[in-house]
Amino acid sequence: MSKKLYVGNLSFETNNTDLEQWFSAHGSVQSVQVIADRMTGRSKGFAFVEMSSDAEANQAIQALNGQDKGGRQLTVNEAKPREPRTGSRPRSGYNSR
Repeated sequence: MSKKLYVGNLSFETNNTDLEQWFSAHGSVQSVQVIADRMTGRSKGFAFVEMSSDAEANQAIQALNGQDKGGRQLTVNEAKPREPRTGSRPRSGYNSR
C-alpha cells in the first residue's frame, strides 16, 4: 500500500524531477507534486510525494527529514488527510446583502 508524504521548506527552485531523484534513492516513487500558486505558477515551497510502501516511506522520512537541500532544511513527514473546507463565499463577483 502506498503512503503519501508531505515535504516542506523547499527552495522555490525545487521541481518535480529534483524530488523524484531525492526520494527514489529510498524506494519506488509513485507520484510527485510540487504545489504552485495558481496565479503566478511559482512554487509555494512544499510538495507531496507518494511512495510505494510504508517501509519505503519511513526510510525516506528517516533519510531526508532535516537534510539541507538548496540551502534549506527539509521537513518530511507523513501527509495528513485533507480537511474539508468550511465556510462559504458568494458565488458571484459581489457581496449581495
